[in-house]
Amino acid sequence: MSSFIIKGILIGLLFGMPFGAVGAMTAQRTLVYGMKAGLLTGLGSSVSDCVYACIGVFGLTLISDFLLRYQSIINLAGGCLILGMGIRMLLSKNGGTQNTTDSPGGIRMFVSSFAVGIMNPAAILTFLFAFSLLGIHGQCRLAEGMGLVTGVFWGTYCWWGMLSGAVVLLKKKAKNNWLPIMNRTLGIILILFGSVMLVQKIFMC
Repeated sequence: MSSFIIKGILIGLLFGMPFGAVGAMTAQRTLVYGMKAGLLTGLGSSVSDCVYACIGVFGLTLISDFLLRYQSIINLAGGCLILGMGIRMLLSKNGGTQNTTDSPGGIRMFVSSFAVGIMNPAAILTFLFAFSLLGIHGQCRLAEGMGLVTGVFWGTYCWWGMLSGAVVLLKKKAKNNWLPIMNRTLGIILILFGSVMLVQKIFMC
């Protein structure tokens, strides 16, 4: 089982490292609200990765077939969500550090990042490909599967922890007048991610 946990951690790290929409969300919330906000945001993404890892590991074909069948609609919804969050960041009156008491609720941070992560059904196929690269073929036994999913969680969550920590260090070294610029830059990145998703799906339809 330990070998499956290690394999899961490797897959989780590979999944987490690309700087996507959740990465921009995590960095922005850490920048504005602090380390706890970044960790809560990353937690939502890690849980969504675990959901897709479970579907791939245990061969839940009914769920995967449904998600992949309606992938375009789900991706459109995800693109709209990301675009909306990016616009909100860009137009925020206070782009710098805010008091943690003024931050959105932890549940809201978790749910929003979970929603962005879960609105990418193609992740099922990516997990299956990663499993095959590491010699995991077909359905696993329960203990092995749970070990793999646990490893995926810790691998992705370690990455979000490292990203949040790096942003905290950057914030300490950056001048205060740079913080609003950094915040709005992350908002623009989210707008670009959301726009690309929408354009791709519109032209594919």
